[in-house]
Amino acid sequence: MRALLLDGDALVLLRRTRPDRPVYWTTPGGKIEPTDASPEAALRRELDEELGATAGAVRQVFASSEQSPDLHRLSTFYVCRLTSMDLSRRHGPEFADPSKGRYDVDLVPCAPAALSAIDLIPEALAAYLQDNTADLPGLAP
Repeated sequence: MRALLLDGDALVLLRRTRPDRPVYWTTPGGKIEPTDASPEAALRRELDEELGATAGAVRQVFASSEQSPDLHRLSTFYVCRLTSMDLSRRHGPEFADPSKGRYDVDLVPCAPAALSAIDLIPEALAAYLQDNTADLPGLAP
């Protein structure tokens, strides 16, 4: 599960810099762990780990599936509003391993032109946002 985390009129995105590919942007989130009570609990845990962030109420708005011979991933996206963020509180396995690259936080205007100027993945999310950025703030509970 992944967060379409709104901070005012901007989306909070992670700019990923890895040695094995060009720079790209993605939403915060990750896998549901066995200790997570629900998908929402997992999303809140991931926001805390990746951003030191808390969010208000969440609403599921989009899902996409990626398939290849080596991968099958279903991503569920939830829209929510940022209530607090303290990047000094970031923690988790991705930050302990320098070979995973950088996870820089960017605020990108929630507007088609701004989002089309970056390499946002997955592609299905980029397409969804191109069609729905005007409606997204109104979908956040």
